[in-house]
Amino acid sequence: MVALIPGTKAPDFSLPALNGDRISLSGNLKLGLPIVLAFFKVSCPVCQFSFPYLERLHRANSNMPIFGISQDDVDATKAFCKMYGVTFPVLLDQALRATVDYDLTNVPTIFLIGRKSDEPYIEQTIVGFDKSGFEDLNSALQLFTSSPRLKQTLFTIADEVPALRPG
Repeated sequence: MVALIPGTKAPDFSLPALNGDRISLSGNLKLGLPIVLAFFKVSCPVCQFSFPYLERLHRANSNMPIFGISQDDVDATKAFCKMYGVTFPVLLDQALRATVDYDLTNVPTIFLIGRKSDEPYIEQTIVGFDKSGFEDLNSALQLFTSSPRLKQTLFTIADEVPALRPG
């Protein structure tokens, strides 16, 4: 499984969003918060499994920027977002430029992007579904929440979530 690893400089991009805006990594890093990028394909069963948990992560950490990056067209991506309840912004990478820049061979691949010396860098990479990786991501994001609260767990016993599902 190939993807950029933690410590690597994160490539900048500018992609169209489903709402018509154009979103860049550099423009969002100016906010001073880490950013989550979740690359996916609508036909991927592991993406379909993972995205409701990414939505849960988004709701638990609502002040944190989370972006889905779809490799599909507008209509398929909108249908996916509706079916899986995705409310965080979703960008379109139909030409796969960002996908290639981030060295992806599998989806879903999720990156936590931070800043080091004013440069964007990768803090965490999750390829496929990794329960432990999702829990670590949730913990990392909760360090930046604006209101103090008890740590919110991402998974419940009722979820019956496997430890791993390769992408």
